[in-house]
Amino acid sequence: MFNASDIFTISSQKQFDKTALKVFRYQHENNAVYREFCDLLQVDKGSVKSLAQIPFLPIQFFKTHQVVSNLNEVQQTFTSSGTTGTNTSRHLVTDVSWYEQSYRAAFTEFYGNIEDYAILALLPSYLEREGSSLIYMVEDLIKMTNNADSGFYLFNHEDLIQKLTALDHDGQNVILIGVTYGLLDLLEKQSFSLNNTIIMETGGMKGRRKEMIREELHKVLCDGFGLSAIHSEYGMTELLSQAYSLGDGIFECPQWMQVLVRDTEDALTYVENGKTGGINVIDLANINSCSFIATQDLGKKYANNTFEVLGRFDHSDIRGCNLMVL
Repeated sequence: MFNASDIFTISSQKQFDKTALKVFRYQHENNAVYREFCDLLQVDKGSVKSLAQIPFLPIQFFKTHQVVSNLNEVQQTFTSSGTTGTNTSRHLVTDVSWYEQSYRAAFTEFYGNIEDYAILALLPSYLEREGSSLIYMVEDLIKMTNNADSGFYLFNHEDLIQKLTALDHDGQNVILIGVTYGLLDLLEKQSFSLNNTIIMETGGMKGRRKEMIREELHKVLCDGFGLSAIHSEYGMTELLSQAYSLGDGIFECPQWMQVLVRDTEDALTYVENGKTGGINVIDLANINSCSFIATQDLGKKYANNTFEVLGRFDHSDIRGCNLMVL
């Protein structure tokens, strides 16, 4: 069994590799769905000696199977937003403290002491439903600021404009975390010239607006908020960790998370750094579910384990890696 200290104290690539292989063996033994997927790929547990040899479970499995690595009672079920007529992902979390430790430690790693900030959240499409892992995280971070000015906003843009303007003017460090279309809606009401505020977009138009490429989107946001850079958060229902971009769309992972980029035509091979492919995520905090997820995102990996997200696959199934999904 793993302790949090095994995961959140990783400090080198060698230590990450060693821990990831231990997690793989643990989940192969204890996660029936993952073990069956490995068996379909004819992967013998004992033959896996490197990260590149570990099978990555297609993310669609969370729509069709219960992906858990123990028999403990489910404490929290996180669900994806989905669209009309589609199944939603269900992430069954048997120990939510792993999630809390992951996002708290990652925030500290990238942004420092949370009590130095007021956090404002503009996440209407997430607030309007139950089961959002993003809302769970942001709600907890808001409480941890111990700042009475931190809080959620739905469609009360005028209140948010007044609060954001006043806090920034008073020299308060602010993080405004918002779904993309929500931030654009806000800028249609008011433009800003901010000096002490970080704008963090979580991606997604949720069908409310036309999709935009990152460069175009970030230029609109930079111009509208009066900033030189826009931060981004990369996370998903099926994971318990997030990567952050502090600008230019280049994401960094916390020490217990990494990405590999697979060939779009052969899901079991990997492309060189700087080449476009499908993003595979290793999230060692996801110990009680599956730590090795083949996402539907396209991206590029660079040196020092940084990466860029370029979009999503055109088709709902990931070619060459959709065994058992149906």
